Amino acid sequence: MNNLLRLIGRRLIALPIMVLGVTFLVFFLMSFSKIDPAYSALGEGASPTAIEQYRDQHGLNDPWIEQYGRFLGNMFQGNLGTYGANESSVADKVAGAFPVTMQLTFMGLLIAVVFAFILGTVAALYRDRWPDQVIRVVSIACIATPSFWLAVLLILLFSSTLHLLPAAGALPDFGTDPVGWLKRMLMPSFALGVPVAGQLTRVIRTSMVEELDKDYVRTAIGAGVPKSIVVSRNVLRNALITPITVLGLRIGYLMGGAVVIEVIFNLPGMGMTILEGVQENFPTLVQGVTLVVALAFIVINIVVDMLYILVNPRIRTV
Repeated sequence: MNNLLRLIGRRLIALPIMVLGVTFLVFFLMSFSKIDPAYSALGEGASPTAIEQYRDQHGLNDPWIEQYGRFLGNMFQGNLGTYGANESSVADKVAGAFPVTMQLTFMGLLIAVVFAFILGTVAALYRDRWPDQVIRVVSIACIATPSFWLAVLLILLFSSTLHLLPAAGALPDFGTDPVGWLKRMLMPSFALGVPVAGQLTRVIRTSMVEELDKDYVRTAIGAGVPKSIVVSRNVLRNALITPITVLGLRIGYLMGGAVVIEVIFNLPGMGMTILEGVQENFPTLVQGVTLVVALAFIVINIVVDMLYILVNPRIRTV
């Protein structure tokens, strides 16, 4: 238990260091943008006097390191700056968009994990037989299928042709209309999760095959323990260690893919928000969205690391 707490403590200690690194990188890269926030807020027709006054009021003429320090201080208070002529809050905008992206990401993750777990397990149990061969082909096809291309096909089939699922429109609230929410999220989640499902299927199959070939499995089955008991109680738990590690990396892919899928399906998430920031020349909005997505990725991966520690008892003794 002491080793487990020590390992978790290391991850938590590393969290603020990584957060500081991400904020520095995002702020540093955005400082190279040729877009002047003053012109973005006031418009191209603003007078030089108004532009200079805006820059003075918002500290844009201060040294870079001073701007970064002020940015950090504001960020820890939940203030990510403003954008537009009305000086709308970036934090409020992100707060409205971030839950949509998280819903799409975890819905896609759920689809990927469920399909991969079933297919990978079946492929390993029927190794080198026809179910395994079919699942291999399916997994390779899933890996080779781009999410945006699959999204377009789903829209053409289920929305334009069959009229079963909506491809646009407002996202219903899950608490008041769960069926409407599911219909709106099903296609984008499926398009997002299919490539990850193909990758995880192959990882789970390989891990399961390696575990099934170990001596303790043959010994237990030879001693009369039913194979289903050995697989469910021992093989599955040990075989899931590697997929959990891979899953942490795939979450970043899902979050990045969600940004693209949101634009295709017109979902009001981080993808549409960053697109608005680019189209309307709002660098502070782009900066805020990028920062929040990066921080979310860091936190999620630390949670996956902790889950990996809990699942793998051997690493607790390190």
